[in-house]
Formats: sequence, structure tokens, C-alpha cells
Amino acid sequence: MHLLRVGIAAAILLCETASARAGSSNSLLDTSPDGKLLLVVNSDNGTVTVVDTASRQALREIQVGEKPECVTWIGAGPLAAATVYREDQVVFFDARTGRVLKKLTVPNEPYGIVADKAGDTAWVTHEYPGLVSKIDLKDMKLAGTVKAGAFLRGLALSPDEHRLYVTEFLSGALHALALVPGAQPVVTDTWPGHAADNLCRNVILHPRRPKAYLSHVRSRTEVIDGGGSIFPHVSVCDLVPPSGGKRRTSFAMDTYNGVYVVTNAWEAALSPDGSRLYTIYAGTNDMNMSRVIDDDYQEIERIGRAMPVGQNPRAVRVSPDGKLVYIYNALDFAVGVHDANTMRLLATVPVCKPPKTPEWVRGKILFNTALPPMSARRWVACFSCHPDGHSDGRVWHNPEGLRKTTALFGLAHTHPLHWSADRDEVQDFEYTIRSRLMQGRGLLHESIKPKAGFEKTELEEALAGRSKDLDALAIYCNSFDFRLSPHIPATGKLSSGAEHGKQLFFSKQVGCSECHSGPYYTDSSLTKPYKLHDVGTGTQDPTEKMGPQYDTPTLLGIYRTAPYLHHGLAKTLADVLTTCNKEDKHGQTSHLKPAEIDDLVEFLKSLPYERPPTQTPNTVKYRVVPAKEH
Repeated sequence: MHLLRVGIAAAILLCETASARAGSSNSLLDTSPDGKLLLVVNSDNGTVTVVDTASRQALREIQVGEKPECVTWIGAGPLAAATVYREDQVVFFDARTGRVLKKLTVPNEPYGIVADKAGDTAWVTHEYPGLVSKIDLKDMKLAGTVKAGAFLRGLALSPDEHRLYVTEFLSGALHALALVPGAQPVVTDTWPGHAADNLCRNVILHPRRPKAYLSHVRSRTEVIDGGGSIFPHVSVCDLVPPSGGKRRTSFAMDTYNGVYVVTNAWEAALSPDGSRLYTIYAGTNDMNMSRVIDDDYQEIERIGRAMPVGQNPRAVRVSPDGKLVYIYNALDFAVGVHDANTMRLLATVPVCKPPKTPEWVRGKILFNTALPPMSARRWVACFSCHPDGHSDGRVWHNPEGLRKTTALFGLAHTHPLHWSADRDEVQDFEYTIRSRLMQGRGLLHESIKPKAGFEKTELEEALAGRSKDLDALAIYCNSFDFRLSPHIPATGKLSSGAEHGKQLFFSKQVGCSECHSGPYYTDSSLTKPYKLHDVGTGTQDPTEKMGPQYDTPTLLGIYRTAPYLHHGLAKTLADVLTTCNKEDKHGQTSHLKPAEIDDLVEFLKSLPYERPPTQTPNTVKYRVVPAKEH
């Protein structure tokens, strides 16, 4: 019976080959069904560019909102829709005229979007809190939501449109949702990733066979070494396992090209007939073309060597006729058009102007690359742990002890840096670039004071203003700002529970605000001596070398940054206040009732409930200054 079931499933998928089309998975690119137009999302510009594929010229650039992440055609076009991550919207527009038709408010952090072939329904992943929403395309309205995992990004619709596949960005897990007309979608299967799997924001499906392909990295948090910490991977999931059990096979792409290392597998695309796989690597500006092997074992076989493409490739699509491959090189602000058989570059199509300032752009290039001078061995980029300013959700076994990766949001206002406040400027990350982790030659063309054990040597070396590249890196890292929490009823408003939690937070009896003060809820200050605090966590990690006093982290955006504390031992905000605070060093919370703890947590999850200022007494110089401050 099992063999019969597999055979029937394979036959169904084979029969549906003709209905499979480019655009069935999330991407910054999408080709129209007839192949005549290409949509390109420019996340940093807030726009979507429409490209004529025959003339290879940009026709128009459409403003859609702050940080669009994915785009899809609706039916045969000219209607299309894009997710706008920072504004919680799906924006509908006419690609022929450039007119925005509607901005639909949807749940928090919309990321991936795909539409069915008929143009009736679209599906959207929401990174936090892990929802999938259904969009009625005829009426352009939200038709429902379902919880489907944690930190969802990747999204693909099966050829028969009976199943939806979504990926968890931080864990690499793949979930299948059954789509039954008239019923709520439900998760029916899961392919967990390896414990080290991380940063999986895309999934594609084979048009003929029950296979899913996931591009991601593996983070080995117990190893701090440029050749042993982070690896690019492609995982192949058997959607109808030939052996009867769930099967997921992962391929290390750093050794796929022999000794030629590639970094940060970000997205892949299949040819329309499913015979070739194209994988891009955002960290080393490369791509691989592979032959898809129908053996349920080897799965893929490299064709030629990894080929260089443009700067920071973030999306790849194959034309509907299978003759062309489009690669969006995000930091060239252009699309490369390649011959699908040879990968020869046929044309480069500029799609937008560089955003912000030239220094910011240069900083982003440095932040995203694993090439020299940032890294000598090509495995690790700043982006590998801080993707687009976010945290990788990992706790690293650093030489100084356990250290949870922090996000970069609000960084310009919350110096000094690191849990142990051992850096007073972003330029101090010259020490990280030259460290064992990245093994780069650095951005400063002169010697610096060598690091001595766990001494805070970085504080003794003033690096700002000595290297244009280091200053550019600082400007980029200091550019991330917070968005309002989704756990509030409206801007500047709190729920009744959060209001009570706020009273507890600022009360002398609890004392949270003694350290978590000011608009960024931290007493971090560049005024010396730095304010470090022993909150009882330094002895909880036997590997700790620099404790027990730590810098106060900002509480803004804390609702989405679990686990908590420098060692990541607090899995929830309630744990921070209870099981990890038994001595009441981290606020006086032992006397609080469970309901009061709940209200305090509700307040913390509401931060920020109002816009924090863009200028404080602690704001640093090296940043992109908002126009209203000029």
C-alpha cells in the first residue's frame, strides 16, 4: 500500500507539471506567466520596479512602503501584490500603470507572499508571531489567519494548490499546511531541521516530484572560528518519503565547489522542468548551477564551478521558458540576466538608485560580505549572525562565556556595546574582523593595540575617524530603528494589563526602572565609569570570564528576542522575572503574584508603545541623521 501511495502521489505531481510556474515561492523577484515582465522588490528604497524582459529596461518604479520583502503577480497580471514588512501591509498595484490600488492592513511583519494561478487567493507569512494569512484577491481583503510556527518567512504553494509549505527563519523547520476549500488551513506535517540550522527564508518545490529545497545556514555555536562556525546548506525534504518515514537531507555547500568556499545560501530557483537548481550565496557574491538527480539519494550534482555574480545576490528566478536566469544583486541595485545553460551574463538592468548615503551603502556592503578584507576564509560575514540587523536567535559559546546574539536596533542610542561593555564605538569591531572568528585583515591600514586576554583593550583604542570603511560600517550598524510593538491597541496606548504592569515596572517596590530607564529603557551611557550591574546571572554560566557585571540592554522590541539574558538561559520573559531572578537582583519580583508577573510581562511585550526619540544625550555621531534633525 505504501508503494502504491507514493506512486500515485508522484503521478499526480507529474501530471501537474504543466501547471507549475515561476512565482510559486516567495522572492524579491517574480516573472509574469508569459515571461514578458519582471517585478523587482527594492527593500531599502521601498519600491517595486517593473522590468521589460524583451528590451531589458526598467519601465517604472512604484513606491509601495517601508521595507517591502516579497512580490507576486496576481493571475496573468497586470495586477500584483507586495508585502510591506515595516508597515504591516499588503500593497496591490497595477504593474502596467504603476498605480497603487490598495494598501491592505494585515497582521504584524508580513514577509513571503504567493498567489494561486487563478488570481483568487494569496497567502502571506508573518515573521512574528508566526502566522499565515489568507488574502481574498478579488475583494483585496484579509480572509483569515492561522498560527503555523515561529518566525515564518519561506513560503511555497504546491503545484496542485492543495498544500502550502512554510519555513521557520531561525530553526529551518519546514511545515506543510493542508488547504481545504471552506476549512481553516491546518499544519499537517513538519520536517524539523538540524539543531544548528538557521536563517532559512525561502523554500521551492519541484514541479514533478515530491521534493522541497531549502537554502539556509548552519550555526555551530560551540565553535568560534572562521572555518568552523557558520556553513551554507541546501536541505532537500522528501514530501512523500520513499522509505515511509520523514526524510530530510542536508548538503554542505561550502565544500560543494571543492576548496572554493561560498557563504550565506539565501535563495534558490528551479528550471520549469525541474532539471536544474540555481543557488545564490549572498555572502560571497556567487551562484551554483546544479543538475537535479532523480535518485532520492544524491539529489543534486554540480554543473561547472561556482560562478561570480553581482554584489549581494538576494533573489533568483528562471524565466517561464527556462532559457534565462534573473539574479537580483541587491547592492548593485540591478538585475543580472543570464543564459540558463551557461550562466553567461547577457545584460545588467539597473532597477533603482542607491538609498540613503554612499557611506551607508558602503557600510552595508561590508556588513554583508565574507570576502576580504572582512574575512580571509570566506565563511563568516557580520550578516551571518545579524541578518539585516536582526539577531540569529542563537547563544554562542564565546571565549568570554555564553553570549546571546543581540539585534542592532537602537544601537546608535545605546552605547557602550556588548554585554560586558567592552566596546565604546562600532569601529571597535575592527577587533572582531581581525579575530579568530572572521580572520580578516581589517579595514584600518595600520596596527592597533593587540588584544590581551579578556582585558577591555578596545576601550583604549580610538578607531573612529581613522578609516572611511570602518566609519561606513558604523554608520550602517547605527541605522537600525525600532518599530512599534504589535502588542498594543494603538500608538501610545497600552492594554489595561500592560498599564498595571507599567505601574509595577516604575514602582520603587519592584525597581525595574532603576536600570531600565530613559526612552530606550536602559541606563547605558558613554559617560565613564560605565554603569554595569550584577543581576545575579554571572554565576549561572561556569564558562563566564568577564562577569558578573553587565551592561543594561534596551527593552525595546524585547517581545521578539527570546531567549533572554546574556547567557540565554531565560526562555521567556516570565523566566527573567522568576526562575532566573531568585535572589531579586534583577528587580524585586519575588513578592509579586502570578497575575502581577503576567501584567509586567504584558507591559514588556508592549515596548515600544510610542516612538523613541532619534536624538538623545547618548546618541553617537556615526549614523544616518534623520532629515528632521538637520
